[in-house]
Amino acid sequence: MEIIEGELRRLRSGPRAEDGGLRPFLVRVRFAAQDPAQVVARARAVLTGVVERVGDWPPEERWPQLLPPWFVRRCAPEPGPDEALDAEAWLRQWRAMTPQQRAAACDGPWTLRNWLHYFDPTEGGGSRDRSWWWWDAGTDGPEAGWVQVATDGWPFGSGSLSWLIKAGGGTDLDYGP
Repeated sequence: MEIIEGELRRLRSGPRAEDGGLRPFLVRVRFAAQDPAQVVARARAVLTGVVERVGDWPPEERWPQLLPPWFVRRCAPEPGPDEALDAEAWLRQWRAMTPQQRAAACDGPWTLRNWLHYFDPTEGGGSRDRSWWWWDAGTDGPEAGWVQVATDGWPFGSGSLSWLIKAGGGTDLDYGP
């Protein structure tokens, strides 16, 4: 829970001097946007809404009311019962894809359920698969911004982070130290 508390504090007010002693592996995601400050603010709002609920994870049907409406609208619709694939069928489809098709499939839009899976601390949830935590963010001018995350190493599962930035209006993402 200490990791979550630190992340929530950094989401709300940025890193502090004592965070420097943590020595995390940091990755900076640079992006283009018409309003990069708005992309950062949107990412912070969505992620804060999720991270502050990790201790008391709401049921799936509550999330559309808990997160900013613009984010929920930008997520892909959830598949209906006739469209849902079982895990084996999904894996067969995934394995049949080219690397370019796999990259495009991860690019988004993501469904809200799939995106939240990476943060879900409940039994069977995906938070054990989570590989990044908010560190800092800012702008590099009128059309460029960045989000910096702490990770377990490189490469890391960045799809949920990419979707968060893209849903907020970021484009042309570039990952680096």
